[in-house]
Amino acid sequence: MPELNYDVVGRTRPGQAVWDERPAGYRPFERTVGVGRGPQDWERVGAGVLDWQVKTRSGFTVTPVGGDDFELTARVGPVTVTEPVRRIEVVDRPDRRGFSYGTLVGHPVSGEEAFIVHRSADDRVWLTIRSLTRPAPGAWRWAFPALLVAQRVYRRRYLRSMGRS
Repeated sequence: MPELNYDVVGRTRPGQAVWDERPAGYRPFERTVGVGRGPQDWERVGAGVLDWQVKTRSGFTVTPVGGDDFELTARVGPVTVTEPVRRIEVVDRPDRRGFSYGTLVGHPVSGEEAFIVHRSADDRVWLTIRSLTRPAPGAWRWAFPALLVAQRVYRRRYLRSMGRS
């Protein structure tokens, strides 16, 4: 079984409303956007987030490998990048749904990402993305600056992915 390539496992805390994690050596990111209102949007977005649709609607292919391990595949022109990951935590409550995944050895970066849908008292539905990122050890380290650019592009896609369809 592949190993995680980072040491702050579980620190994106998808079950918590307030996130104040800033471990040394990692670039933290958190952004929240509105994605709907009411019970129908809550059900649609909540089910979609738990089913990896933030990734698949953003251009990734998600392939189960076994247990909580998955391969995420992104194609950009002639380039294909495969990212091995492990689901770390799943949250499925009446007001909050989502999960976090961590990077495995062989992933281009090192860290953890969480996709969380939650609803507020006024029945608005929100999508939050959290991540902790640092260069992966090994051959990918040299590409980290370019990977940060790609990460920004994909984050914009993630934040738009669960809007009304």
